[in-house]
Amino acid sequence: MYVLHNYFRSSTSYRVRIALAMKSLDFEYRPVALLEKAHKSEAYLAMNPDGLVPTLETPDGFIGQSMAILEYLDEQHPEPALLPNDAWGRARVRSLAHTIALDIHPVNNLRLLQYLGKHFSADKEAIRTWFVHWAEQGFMALEKRLASESATGICCHGDTPGLADICLVAQAVNNTRFDVPSSDFPTINRIVEHCLNLPAFASAHPLNQPDAPTS
Repeated sequence: MYVLHNYFRSSTSYRVRIALAMKSLDFEYRPVALLEKAHKSEAYLAMNPDGLVPTLETPDGFIGQSMAILEYLDEQHPEPALLPNDAWGRARVRSLAHTIALDIHPVNNLRLLQYLGKHFSADKEAIRTWFVHWAEQGFMALEKRLASESATGICCHGDTPGLADICLVAQAVNNTRFDVPSSDFPTINRIVEHCLNLPAFASAHPLNQPDAPTS
């Protein structure tokens, strides 16, 4: 059985929970309290020297970085596949996913937002403005692509959710915490709404995790 060291609110953790649920894989959920600096403990750093969540504990060892974890799970458990069968399709899905995982998320993750507050005296509203700016920049590009490219279906690529949908939904849910406007992204909204009605995405939702606040 896998062990997932993660935090309920982390969008990268959400990505991995979705994939585990999609593939019907049993795993032990171990919460890592980011606000209490549990990810900086000696025990956690021994598993993941980056001091980030999530970390997947596997029979082969520990894996950090959500995108690497997703690829590992897809290789170990090919069905249902997170990537299309053809090279062009795989490239398209990865490029959509990477807009979120490599462009939006790195400038909006918790440690960077905390750094802005601590070292640049950014207050709560300034941090929200920062988050919204970068989220909107990425979503504008995604909306244009998803609305215009013929490979888009009910989901980001065709009618079956995969890697791009996992990243998109996790980011969209995270955006709601910072009140990112969504009216300009009708295609994204449609895809996200569809996915959130699927059992794997719903069960993995941050508010449905054991370390989520009850009130």
